[in-house]
Amino acid sequence: MSKRRSTIEIPSLNAIDRTAHVGRQLAQALRSAIAGGELRPGERLPSTRSLAASLKIARGTVVEVFDQLTAEGYLEARVGAGTRVAAALLDTTPAPAPAAPPTADTIDLPAPAARLMAIARALAPHPPVPFAIAVPASGIAPDDNWRRLGNRVRASRQAAPSGYHDPMGVLELRIAIADHVRRARAVRCEPEQVIVTSGTQQGLYMAGRVLLSRDDQVWAEDPAYSGLTAVLDDLGVKTHRLPVDAQGMNVEHGLELYPQARAAFVTPSHQYPIGMPLSMARRNALIAWADQNRAWIVEDDYDSELRYAGHPFPSMQGLRPSRVIYLGTFSKVLFPALRLGYVIAPSPLAEAFAGARAILDRHSPTSEQHVLAAYMREGYFEAHIRRIRGLYAERRAVLLAALEQALPEGCRVQPSDQGMHILLWLPEGADDVKIAASALSAGLAVRAISRMYAAQPARPGLMLGFGGFPPEQLQAAVGELVKLLI
Repeated sequence: MSKRRSTIEIPSLNAIDRTAHVGRQLAQALRSAIAGGELRPGERLPSTRSLAASLKIARGTVVEVFDQLTAEGYLEARVGAGTRVAAALLDTTPAPAPAAPPTADTIDLPAPAARLMAIARALAPHPPVPFAIAVPASGIAPDDNWRRLGNRVRASRQAAPSGYHDPMGVLELRIAIADHVRRARAVRCEPEQVIVTSGTQQGLYMAGRVLLSRDDQVWAEDPAYSGLTAVLDDLGVKTHRLPVDAQGMNVEHGLELYPQARAAFVTPSHQYPIGMPLSMARRNALIAWADQNRAWIVEDDYDSELRYAGHPFPSMQGLRPSRVIYLGTFSKVLFPALRLGYVIAPSPLAEAFAGARAILDRHSPTSEQHVLAAYMREGYFEAHIRRIRGLYAERRAVLLAALEQALPEGCRVQPSDQGMHILLWLPEGADDVKIAASALSAGLAVRAISRMYAAQPARPGLMLGFGGFPPEQLQAAVGELVKLLI
């Protein structure tokens, strides 16, 4: 009489890839074999030694997998009887084939998820090809001084990794920021008012959390930065978009129709995306409104260091420190991947901003803050600004000259003396979104502005970044862009 077979064959285990994580694969293969009926309750598994030999893997790996599946209830081990599929798994009906991974079309998305998916698409970065926005000049930022300082500072005990730190940021960096904005932007502040952020986007969100409650009324420009409108939508406030003209945001429109707003979000030095400054008359009107209504002004001063003609207006914060929240960033003048910016809040609100920062992510990486503090303290930051201002002015001039020679009728450049992009207006009725998509297929990353408008019909135009691209590349890119505009 033949001896009764005490083990079973498990064909599905032969598919294990021995170059990947064998233990995980083996565990999942056994789970699937049990769920699919290939292994039935009460059936005995091969010994760990024989299974390891047949699969050509370490026996210890098999032992760990058996122990894990025993703990999960798939297997049971009996002294003298080996390891078997748990008898408690009485349902021997094969499980249905695994369903395809769910997609947005096959599941019911929660309303917040759908909204945040749209925001992710709107704020997705463009590839670093000609005309991409906020791409720094290659080899200029970070420079050799930054790398040298980084090595020195990170090797010091002060910047060594440690525990949690002050959500307001490293004190040395806050001192350096306060000193810089006092001299460069006429901002009136002390280091205790500076909160280091992960860029302007976080500063905008923190300002909304600190200043506004759901259903509060706020003013914002039209057109406006998509990152701002996404924040206001997420906060659930009632946003009134005020049209922009040659003097910037139309404050008179807001005073006439929505005087009870709680806050105004503006880009007074260089309106985003069009480029004009907010006139002094409108600055004064905005400040008077904030004083009279105990409202707040959020000043996004995202690229004031990059001005190429004359002198910029001083900050609005310097005119009324008690009513203005000032936002700045190092993304434009250094490099976006640094992810460091700052909020300068009125003293009574500084602790509230620190609380908002602590809720979001506690604080920025401290080693980078120490490096930046040293870079500013030792004079490299101001020298770097002078260097890139000259470089970007040259590239801007090349781009403007190339456009002037090649633009088809109906297209014109918006005058502006600041920043890392220019705005190209398209003829009325042009589809800037479609042109931007065609440009991306051709290796150009222009940005359509019609989606930044609330009022319809939106005016079509394209944002063209120039900072990260040498003159010859910009000239060639203009030739390719013009082909799409004809």
